[in-house]
Amino acid sequence: MKDWTGNSNSIYKALGASNHTENLREANDYYATSPVAIDLLSKKFKIPHDVYEPACGEGHLSKRLEELGHNVYSSDVIDRGYGAVEDFLSVESIPISLSEEFCILTNPPYKYASDFVTKALSLVNEEQYVIMFLKTTFAEGKGRYEKIFSVTPPKYVYQFVSRVLCAKNGDFERMIKGGGSAVAYSWWIWQKGYKGSTILDWLN
Repeated sequence: MKDWTGNSNSIYKALGASNHTENLREANDYYATSPVAIDLLSKKFKIPHDVYEPACGEGHLSKRLEELGHNVYSSDVIDRGYGAVEDFLSVESIPISLSEEFCILTNPPYKYASDFVTKALSLVNEEQYVIMFLKTTFAEGKGRYEKIFSVTPPKYVYQFVSRVLCAKNGDFERMIKGGGSAVAYSWWIWQKGYKGSTILDWLN
């Protein structure tokens, strides 16, 4: 039987990892999120007026939030021409431009997702929200369960019915031409202090 020698991208999509394999990932883990992710979330969940977006990239989520009337403080560890330049994992205080009723909302770097969740929860006050755009497979893993879920379970997990694009270097056109994405994402929402069961719902 002849060995298969087709497009390597096809097998990554079949495995659900089309743009997230280690050798193909963008050097600084920059994958811009389609603003439709905000639109769909807003239909299900009331996002607080003041938002801290600590991995803003070129501002795809921040700009959409501002269009919807939110006060947004945006930052990123890499200067991509939008927002302040700072390392969220080293931040010790909340930006003064935000009210006490703020939330932290972002699509964190893939390899630092758990660190971002833990850091964000350490910065917000009781009953405030941490809202993360994460791969659905974030639910897996004994380490994450012991470090995060068993201690501070998310209050809501909102699963997208249709795939939402995260484009390497913000190049959505190229991603669409390449066939889109096979990676499933969800919004994960923690309310600090919540100890109940996680509520699963869908965004359509």
